[in-house]
Amino acid sequence: MKDVTIDWALRATWQAVAKMYNEEAKNYGLTMAIGFTLLSIDAKKGTPSTALGPRMGMEATSLSRILKTIEERGYIERRPNPNDGRGVLIHLTALGLEKRKDSKEVVMRFNEVVKQHLDEKNLEGFFKTVEVINKLIQDKKIYSKTTSD
Repeated sequence: MKDVTIDWALRATWQAVAKMYNEEAKNYGLTMAIGFTLLSIDAKKGTPSTALGPRMGMEATSLSRILKTIEERGYIERRPNPNDGRGVLIHLTALGLEKRKDSKEVVMRFNEVVKQHLDEKNLEGFFKTVEVINKLIQDKKIYSKTTSD
């Protein structure tokens, strides 16, 4: 394990998780990206299309393709934003709500099983590690002149 870098472990783990989610999503006629998108839309109020990309950490081009696909499948509908005449809100349809529920159950099952195999201290350590990595990146401390901060 001494040759495994932190970024390699993160990347390999995320790739394994993404593959697992995509395999499971097929059982529901979904992909991981579609499930993630459905989970990112406010089920009651809808979500402004402009807020969805940043919320998901996704580029506008990729998000546009996913939104087009899920709209064609009848999972979402676009409605004018009553608070901003220029904006559009993305709302889930009845079918979209059903697919969102399926996606949430898959994510919750993953979390339950992982938690069954980790004690509280290890789980807290995992979240602390992720928090530190994200903070270092956000504060641009990885490739700055001084990285000892």
